[in-house]
Amino acid sequence: MKLLLDENLPVKLKFRFLDKGIEAFTISDLKWNSKTNGELLQLMIKVGFSHLVTFDASISFQQNFIKYPIPVVIIIAHSNSYNIIMEIFDELLTAISESNVGANTVIHPLKKS
Repeated sequence: MKLLLDENLPVKLKFRFLDKGIEAFTISDLKWNSKTNGELLQLMIKVGFSHLVTFDASISFQQNFIKYPIPVVIIIAHSNSYNIIMEIFDELLTAISESNVGANTVIHPLKKS
């Protein structure tokens, strides 16, 4: 498994994935800053990434996942801060391992109400 963490996520989240034995990279690691979502998905396929993790809920409406057959895990929460994401990290890991091509969501409990 090889994850790309979108630039809207905290960089230190990468290290929690590495702690779990999951290969993870940030947009900055690869110098892919300011790429559009379509460009990112295209580059991910070319380089062999298996998943994109993002806080950008609009990606599910903007992209054709037939053209870009990559599972995208979208975090839905009231904040994209490290502490908030860590509250749902186990759910995030499950979503990644069970994800299908296209948009998959992990929703923070406070966002459900």
